Amino acid sequence: MKKVFYILIALVLIATVALRLKSNKATTQQKIYYYDRQQPVGIQADTLKRTHVGGEYFYTGTFDSNRESRISAEVQGKVNQISVDAGSVVKRGEAMLQLDNSLLKLQLQSVEVQIEGLQADVNRYSVLTEADAIQGVELEKAQLGLKAAKVQRNTLLEQIGKTTVRAPFSGIVTAKLTEVGAFAAPGIPLLQITDITELKFTINVPEGALNTFTSRTSGEIVADAYPDLSLSGQVVMIGSKSDIGNNFPVQLSVSNTADLKIKSGMFGRLIITETEVQKQIVIPASAIIGSAVRPQVYLITNGKAVLRDINVSKRLDDKAVVSSGLQEGDIIVTGGFINLYDGANVIVKK
Repeated sequence: MKKVFYILIALVLIATVALRLKSNKATTQQKIYYYDRQQPVGIQADTLKRTHVGGEYFYTGTFDSNRESRISAEVQGKVNQISVDAGSVVKRGEAMLQLDNSLLKLQLQSVEVQIEGLQADVNRYSVLTEADAIQGVELEKAQLGLKAAKVQRNTLLEQIGKTTVRAPFSGIVTAKLTEVGAFAAPGIPLLQITDITELKFTINVPEGALNTFTSRTSGEIVADAYPDLSLSGQVVMIGSKSDIGNNFPVQLSVSNTADLKIKSGMFGRLIITETEVQKQIVIPASAIIGSAVRPQVYLITNGKAVLRDINVSKRLDDKAVVSSGLQEGDIIVTGGFINLYDGANVIVKK
């Protein structure tokens, strides 16, 4: 009898818990917000018109040195003297570093003595040969020995010359990578020289604006550090491969100021002025969704938001010039993108 009683109690408890869980589920479902996809989404919109586009376009970029090289010695040896430091201005051919060449100079002295003796032999054998006192072969051996000694002397002079490390071009020493007493060898950098008399200014240009640039394109370049200083740049390279954002590198050649104010690594802006002003479709940049590779906008058609692929030719601050995909009179979504999806019913907020 007790066993039946306990079973009934357990069943009652299970039923009570099940009812409570069901009640809690119903209460929770009542509190959950379910978005009605048939309900119109409130958005802001704009009707497109063609506007005059032209004047000045800005492209940000970076200044780089025209030439930069890490200098190493052509022969090995101990560093005896360094006549420059970081920041030193050097001219092409100027001596910057001296390696120990005392042993080479001693070898040169020995060769000079040999040359002196061989020259005396040649002179003596020449007289004796003319008098038929000796065979001509003796003279020939002396002459060949003299030539070999002179070649050895020239080799030593060349090696001694290479113990002096000279500037390969005019520039500024931007790194000192060794000290007196260190060991130098071919391939070990000792100094770094940077030439900034001529600079390279590199910008990244979107695919749609690449046709703006040719090898004859020039423009005004302003460094961020010197906004009142204007430089002239000429296009010298247009990249053939884009980056992940579908932008192409364009490089311009720029002459630095006489006092070399512009340094490698500084930022600046290229200003391109277009003489022809055209009417084009211009939209807010905030209306563009998707990626830089595939920009899209929501076009309102028959009360629905429809995704439309577009091509952007230029970006002007917070606006974008559309080359294809839209036309005058189209209505696009400019705000209210929350809950918006392709094919959603929309209502324009006033």
